[in-house]
Amino acid sequence: MARARLFDVRQELPPRQRRLFGLLALVLPLAVWSLVSYVPFLWHPMIAVAEPGDVSWMKPGQLLPREDFAREVARMQEAGGIVPSGERANPIYLPAPHRVAAALYSAFTTEPRLRGDLWLHESLAMSLKTILLGFLISSAIGLPLGILCGAFAAVSRVTEPFVDFIRYMPAPAFGALMVAIFGIHLEPKIAIIVIGTFFQQVLVVANTVRKADPCLLEAAQTLGARRRHLVLRVLVPASLPDLYNDLRILLGWAWTYLIVAEVVGVSSGITFFINQQAKYRNFENVYAAIVIIGVIGLLSDQVLAFVGDRLFPWRNPRPSRVRTLVTRLFAGRDVTLFD
Repeated sequence: MARARLFDVRQELPPRQRRLFGLLALVLPLAVWSLVSYVPFLWHPMIAVAEPGDVSWMKPGQLLPREDFAREVARMQEAGGIVPSGERANPIYLPAPHRVAAALYSAFTTEPRLRGDLWLHESLAMSLKTILLGFLISSAIGLPLGILCGAFAAVSRVTEPFVDFIRYMPAPAFGALMVAIFGIHLEPKIAIIVIGTFFQQVLVVANTVRKADPCLLEAAQTLGARRRHLVLRVLVPASLPDLYNDLRILLGWAWTYLIVAEVVGVSSGITFFINQQAKYRNFENVYAAIVIIGVIGLLSDQVLAFVGDRLFPWRNPRPSRVRTLVTRLFAGRDVTLFD
């Protein structure tokens, strides 16, 4: 019976099970990664040379395919030479979890190899600046335009066909054009983020506004609401929680365009750090940077979700300090909807 309740359609899990499954979401991928890294017979297609024996071209620590290593062992046995020895290992591009964990610290403390290259924290700061500026510019234009498209059919018919046409064009295709217009520094990267999120944002916001309950509009019109009141005091407040969630999702889309945006013009930010570390074959640093991006994205999304629960307490049955504060502020006051 308890097992059946776990898979009830669109039913919330009990708090204890919700926490358990949330923990499993993080533990299971790490467990699979650990098994592949530490259990030799699961994969480990390479051999890490311990002693090269009489094989002149081998070096200690060198990674070889198991077939090549076995071939050299057989050749040395036939020749009567010293047989090389080694142990099974994964390719260099799949470091073990403990090496990536160590790199999460050392990547911040290791000085860049080349003069002028940025430290990891500096690269992260540049990437965050690119994301925030691009998304703010996109939202400052796309959010009001999407609301107008959702509210007025005329604006929708004039705007959405063109927006729908442009959104199918990949944002990286505009890279050369953005460099020609804005130069080779941060501006074209921000422009790619704007292009990648703006057109999607207009359509998503417009669709969310259209889903507002029409009964609210009818009730407001009965009370004598004007056109601007219908938009600003009915449609927008009714859609606000869903619009907030839309922006959370669109912010995640902005992160997906970051890697492409940062190779436009002069490579910079976390993408440049990843490419440089891959070039030096420091793949543990590559994984560390990718993990940092994921952690920043997850934490920012969870913070926004937490804020959203407090901003829109009627969507969340749990007690909220913000709900209590708002209740106290407006207790005993006469609040009118329309002037």
